[in-house]
Amino acid sequence: MKYLHFGRRTGLRVSELALGTGNFGTGWGYGSERGEAKDVFDGYVAAGGNFIDTANGYQAGQSEQLVGDFIAADRDYFVLATKYTLGLSPADGVTRTGNNRKNLIRSVEESLKRLKTDRIDLLWAHMADGATPLDEILRGFDDLVRAGKIHYAGLSNFPAWMVARADLMAELRGWSPVAGIQVEYSLAERSADREFLPMAEALGLGAALWSPLGGGLLTGKYRDGSKEGRMTGLGGVLLRTEKGERETATLDAVLAIAQELDATPSHVAIAWLLDKARKSSTALVPILGSRTRAQLDATLGAVALHLSAEQMQRLDQASAIAMGNPYDIVAQSAASIAGGSAEALRKPLIPPR
Repeated sequence: MKYLHFGRRTGLRVSELALGTGNFGTGWGYGSERGEAKDVFDGYVAAGGNFIDTANGYQAGQSEQLVGDFIAADRDYFVLATKYTLGLSPADGVTRTGNNRKNLIRSVEESLKRLKTDRIDLLWAHMADGATPLDEILRGFDDLVRAGKIHYAGLSNFPAWMVARADLMAELRGWSPVAGIQVEYSLAERSADREFLPMAEALGLGAALWSPLGGGLLTGKYRDGSKEGRMTGLGGVLLRTEKGERETATLDAVLAIAQELDATPSHVAIAWLLDKARKSSTALVPILGSRTRAQLDATLGAVALHLSAEQMQRLDQASAIAMGNPYDIVAQSAASIAGGSAEALRKPLIPPR
């Protein structure tokens, strides 16, 4: 596995695939028992992975507990990321959730105990809460960096305008910079093409990409009638389905290319992301959310899979989304803009290194 700097704003080196541990534990009534989780973890590490992503609320805290046990023997090898915002259960209510400073400090202290460590390498605000001012979040991050409790911080599932504003605010006030974003992105969900990925390129932010297999859609298993996985285990939460022509065309292309290359559909879907990552000026890191060792093994081979330019184009075209305004207006007016084109105007202006 190759390693890269997590964006142009940090010197943090991470593997090109991260391991998401939302399935570590059974606190949600569905997930991996300790032995299975350890097998997944060991397989990822054996492949060269070092970037572990968890959250305080995953499996009601069990994920952090298991991750803490697994990394204890070689803590410094791993880049450990976790999240705050959400509670461990619905009973946590309004006083133990949200992005406010009170919950931030409490949540980090409790995560450190579950993770059995004295520092978190990358702390994410899990999602915007619609209430906490950005400066409160950023100042809290900066205080924790100065205290040595966290090394870097980023924003997960925040609107792009909030990320851009936070990035500038931190820079102008001399606070610890926003290291990156975490956002859903795959052949099945390409909304990030509109704002998030161009923003990450322009600002030099690392981007961790969750659900790279579209919640299982891109494996093809649901087309075959399988009811395993999120379809039943998590009640369809965060699941993509063949709801229209685009999804069907995308899956058709993935399955056809997998057959051409004698690869798994999972390999093809991840390889598409890795190809885009290798052409990016910043870090795009897919997060593998494997529940079993077999699922992990069905994805790790993507690092050695080469997609031709023609195959990439087929996948791009099948999965393409309408960009919407202002990009549609730009496309219609590009001919009248001297030297301009819709594609050129969507490309972010990347400052020199």
